Amino acid sequence: MKLKDSFFYTIREDVKDEESISGKLLVKSGMIKKTSNGIYMYMPLGLKTLEKIKKVIRKHMNEAGASELLMPCLLPEEIYIASGRRENFGSNMFTLKDRYNRAYSLGPTHEELFVEAAKMKVKSYKDMPFNIYQIGNKYRDETRPRYGLIRVREFFMKDAYSFDTDLETLDVSYQKMFEAYKRIFDEIGIDYKIVRADTGAMGGLLSEEFQAVTDIGEDILVLCPSCDYASNIEVSECVENKYETKEALFPKELIETKGHGTVEQLVHFLDISADKIVKTLIYQASDKFYACMVAGDREINELKLSKLLNVAEVTLADYEDVKRITNAEIGFAGPIGLNIPIIIDHDVLHMHNFLVGANKTDYHYVNVNISDFSYDMVADIKNVKEGDVCPKCGTPLLFKKGIEIGNTFKLGTKYSESLHLEYLDNNNELHPVVMGCYGIGLGRIFAATIEQNNDENGIIWPLSIAPYQVAIVLINDKDQKQVEVANTLYEALTKEGVDVLLDDRDERPGVKFKDMDLIGIPIRITVGKKVAEDFVEWKMRKEDTSTDVRIEEVLSRIKEMVKE
Repeated sequence: MKLKDSFFYTIREDVKDEESISGKLLVKSGMIKKTSNGIYMYMPLGLKTLEKIKKVIRKHMNEAGASELLMPCLLPEEIYIASGRRENFGSNMFTLKDRYNRAYSLGPTHEELFVEAAKMKVKSYKDMPFNIYQIGNKYRDETRPRYGLIRVREFFMKDAYSFDTDLETLDVSYQKMFEAYKRIFDEIGIDYKIVRADTGAMGGLLSEEFQAVTDIGEDILVLCPSCDYASNIEVSECVENKYETKEALFPKELIETKGHGTVEQLVHFLDISADKIVKTLIYQASDKFYACMVAGDREINELKLSKLLNVAEVTLADYEDVKRITNAEIGFAGPIGLNIPIIIDHDVLHMHNFLVGANKTDYHYVNVNISDFSYDMVADIKNVKEGDVCPKCGTPLLFKKGIEIGNTFKLGTKYSESLHLEYLDNNNELHPVVMGCYGIGLGRIFAATIEQNNDENGIIWPLSIAPYQVAIVLINDKDQKQVEVANTLYEALTKEGVDVLLDDRDERPGVKFKDMDLIGIPIRITVGKKVAEDFVEWKMRKEDTSTDVRIEEVLSRIKEMVKE
């Protein structure tokens, strides 16, 4: 592309309505433009990078044996009702009705339609295994779109589905996709971790996430520096702390704690540490209430709790329910005398002489021990903390933030059973097809790459997905020799299949250099006064210094770099 007569712009001023580095740089570099909250248009440079990402994905998906198709975005709502997922999506779905009053939605995901597609092929066990995928749009009415392309309402996604006869062959199909994903992200050049995760609304037997490690991101990654343990904090296992102590057990005592109902207030009022307090929180699950107990310095993991109780979600009880159940204001709940089921975190089982609420406003019990009350369940119901020990090797764990860029699921028969996707085995008996699901967020790759590759001057694209691999900067468009060299290099590189941009605008050199740094082109060739001596300036975007290179060497050097 020659910039002089092309649609090209950058923004000089700061972008005020973007929270993330990637969001700001994508808007400033003219790659995307926000049209409304969580919805963006991809401008020419941004679209070119998006197509590069698609190309890498397609290459590895096709090599893994998957076949590409394309699904519609407008889907009949009844198909989500049939699969039992309409309630799960709730208000996250964009819905509408046609002129005949039939309900439709803009597809938030396409499992159901892939099942319908598979029905066209699957009749017997001989028709499997196979894998089909698409790269298309998804729509979700996010409550709080943010971080540029990381959490949006309309996004591009690659979703693939494998179809097998049993769990053993699913393992083979799953592993093919798992390895293809690693090759995709390795070729793009993203620093990522693979973590175990919750299956969520997708359901199924196993979920693993490919997380780009960044300073921002909505996911907390729990990692072990000594072994391969990696998990999303939502499902990270906590090792039971046995609290080895020879502390004598004291009788419980009721004390007045007027106006001090939070852990922080009690720590200061009584001069005790938070780990000597056990807080009791009242949760509602469906139509039942539960008292859940964890140490004062820990937080309850609501996902673990919902799975323990086998419900879709749990919520903290409201004020009136807490007051009715405990006969006290919020902040003074405790296990002694409660008439609802009590669930204790497994660490509480080993604590001694701790403080709990007395179910009486402005009062707590001190020196409480596990023998002072009865309980119904013991389980790991808390969030892991940084520094907790690894469940595999015992090394202290560390936290990093991550952007989920891909995920893989072993769905099993969840969708095939509800939507009647069946096959005949060699005994002529019907069985549900076993499925796997594999997703990649293209916009998130876009954003995560920038979050990991930027400096004060702008984006630093890897060669693999840069909109243009080479930028030729013409210093003086009035100098015939410079113009001739710039155009000759441009045409030679284009002929070799290199994506090259020629900045032939009538702008000051400083403006051109700033723009090329901002948009992040990996290789910059400056054609200036030294062409009289047969030299041009060579600079890599990720390096601070430049060197002079003979004109006749430029083409071979670039070809070698692009080939690598």
